Amino acid sequence: MNVVNVNERAAQLPDAWRSQVLGLVGTAAVKVLRMDGRELEGEVHGTAEVLFVVDGLLELDVEGEELTVTAGELSRVPAGARHAVRAGSRGTLLIVEVPEEV
Repeated sequence: MNVVNVNERAAQLPDAWRSQVLGLVGTAAVKVLRMDGRELEGEVHGTAEVLFVVDGLLELDVEGEELTVTAGELSRVPAGARHAVRAGSRGTLLIVEVPEEV
């Protein structure tokens, strides 16, 4: 069994907003990234995502609904949902990419 310090791994990433896969759980990819306050354009994925804020704050817009996700909270973004990061998002984000069941 491996122990991963998520905050340390995020701090070691060379670029903010570029995730790194920590491992797989079944078919789900567990990733970490560092947020730096910048706004990011909207995007759509073919997989659902669970966004867990380890520390800091995630300002999110999902299909036009503004959400604020704080440390210890998570938000699930369904596959195919347009989502964007609003300015002010900072800290460490753990992402679980969950393929939709067929």
